[in-house]
Amino acid sequence: MSDTQTNPWQAVCARADLKAGQFIECSLPRAEAGLATHSDTLPPTGFVFLDGSTPRAYLNQCPHMGVELNWKPGSFMDSDNLFLQCSTHGALFKPRDGECIAGPCQGDALTPLDIRVVEGVVEVKFPE
Repeated sequence: MSDTQTNPWQAVCARADLKAGQFIECSLPRAEAGLATHSDTLPPTGFVFLDGSTPRAYLNQCPHMGVELNWKPGSFMDSDNLFLQCSTHGALFKPRDGECIAGPCQGDALTPLDIRVVEGVVEVKFPE
């Protein structure tokens, strides 16, 4: 039995490493994602960031087509640095709750990841 089956929380970074404007990406290991035999399928990925002083985490997947949001590693914000933006179709999402406010998936929302800080370490839990 893998560690994520007994403990579904995955350590991402130290809380002190989260800085305003910085995004830290994470992925579920292939075996835990049930993808060990499907090498052409990417494991689920997510990202963690600070919304003000509150750590938040989302699945890195646009609700419109399921593509990853970022256009390069760590780049999730629009040019005004106000909203999370899908690099494929330009959809804009509110950082606080992931709600899409503009674009082809308006009214949908990003999938939030459970997040917690334990002994100074930020941990996330991917959806099952």
